[in-house]
Amino acid sequence: MPRQKLLMCAPDYFGVDYVINPWMEGNKGLADRILAVQQWSNLKLMLEAQADITLIPQKDGFPDMVFTANAGFVLDGRVVVTRFKANERQGEEPFFRDWFQANGFKIEPWPTNICFEGAGDALLDRGQEIIWAGYGFRSDAAAPGLLERIFRRRAIALRLVDPRFYHLDTCLCPLTGGFLMYFPSAFDAASQKAILDNVPPKKRIAVSEADALQFCCNAVDLNPYIFMNGASEALQNTLREREMTPVITPLSEFMKAGGAAKCLTLKLIET
Repeated sequence: MPRQKLLMCAPDYFGVDYVINPWMEGNKGLADRILAVQQWSNLKLMLEAQADITLIPQKDGFPDMVFTANAGFVLDGRVVVTRFKANERQGEEPFFRDWFQANGFKIEPWPTNICFEGAGDALLDRGQEIIWAGYGFRSDAAAPGLLERIFRRRAIALRLVDPRFYHLDTCLCPLTGGFLMYFPSAFDAASQKAILDNVPPKKRIAVSEADALQFCCNAVDLNPYIFMNGASEALQNTLREREMTPVITPLSEFMKAGGAAKCLTLKLIET
């Protein structure tokens, strides 16, 4: 089986330079750059023992470019490049587009007037041929349907309703074997029902608010390892009981910007 492959971006210019999500409130200018580099490097070191890592250079003036999950959504060598909602991040788009083009990905057309924030809001289920597609804060309601048409894979639209969980990958994480870890209250009632209807009870792992606020769902699943900023002992034991291995890697400086392990990676090859 081929190794999974991840795209990352070193935090050479990382910082909380503006406020575009609730996590940034009160943290502008307070990220510790030296600690951020240490935390990112530790994460990369652990990930590259399990997956192949490739890097895109960060550009000065784009402090959130480290969050490569938002570069686009990749499936089978094809990519939809992100259309950022926030003006502050729109300048990242050409750098990501150029990287995908230079590295042989087929760039799929996407309407300029529909916001979509890549693998922040589109996640592949790891047991079924499903794209879990979030919308409501950063991606538009039309995005799930477009993804379904482009990739010819069923997309289940999930509406996000809690601004603390503004991207799908902050509150939902598909895990190896078809398990799904998620924070139910981040979704509206119809979306909660869609999850219940499509994931068997034994495969659902609903997390507490306390765990969700540690961004436990913003995790990188490299079976059987699950790399995350934090999780309670109870949740870690739940994962171990399902033959998964939680790995805690503190990412406090990136949490100040509203991101953690998953946000700092983009799966280019998923197995």
